[in-house]
This record gives sequence, C-alpha cells and structure tokens, in this order.
Amino acid sequence: MSKRILFVCLGNICRSPSAEGVVRDMAAKRGIELTLDSAATGAWHVGDAPYGPMQQAAKARGYDLSGQRARQVSPADFGRFDLIVAMDGSNLKDLQALRPEGGAPLTLFTDYAPETGTREVPDPYYTRDFDGTLDVIEACAKGLLDQL
Repeated sequence: MSKRILFVCLGNICRSPSAEGVVRDMAAKRGIELTLDSAATGAWHVGDAPYGPMQQAAKARGYDLSGQRARQVSPADFGRFDLIVAMDGSNLKDLQALRPEGGAPLTLFTDYAPETGTREVPDPYYTRDFDGTLDVIEACAKGLLDQL
C-alpha cells in the first residue's frame, strides 16, 4: 500500500501543486510508490490550473504541473491521507483548526529540509521568485523522500 500525502498552501496554484509535482517526479525516479494530491486552505482558485509563471518555472526544471486543478481541503482529507504537509505556518494553523481527532498528522514541508534556513516555503505569487521557491521545494521533497 502506498503512502498517501496531501500538500496544502493558501490557493493551491503555486506552492502545493509544485510540491506535488516535484515529489511525484522524485519518487518515481527512486521507485517509491506514493499517492499524492494538493489542496488549498482558501477557495479562491478552485478549478484553476496552477499559476502560469509557476508552471513555466517548473517546466524549465522538468516538472509538468499542467494536469493539476486547484481544490480546497475538505474534512474527508484528514481520513484519506496518511500525512498532510503545509507550506507555511498560517496554512498549518488553518489545518490544525480543521483537523478532527485522529485525523492525519500535520507537518510543515520545511521540517524536511532544515538546511534551507527557512520555516516556510515562500509564496511566489507574492514574491515573484518562482525559482527560489522551487529550490526550497526540491530540498524539502528530497528530505521527505529520504525519511519515507
């Protein structure tokens, strides 16, 4: 049975779909079977594809995000996934408020890459640093897979 992991950010158009895409690619290259998805704490972009500039930066590194569509995290997710990974402290706090007793454990993505020196995956929708965000995501993805 494969481990089921959900990545969560604010809008599910930059960080969490990138985390899903990067982990999916790296896991496949390592022969690790995972069930992955991503979601948002907010509903602003439900149904939208990942943000164009984020898709372009990811594609330049060999990650295809084009098939993903934004969705909002649901209460059922806490029973469907083995682990829910937040991109920043605000997302983690929102998830903690939604998490039922006995629901999937929650963690910050950056917990898997303390060497990045950051506690949050920066949001490129605001920073405009898509490559910098992907650098952090790749480091976190490697650390997560190393721990599985």
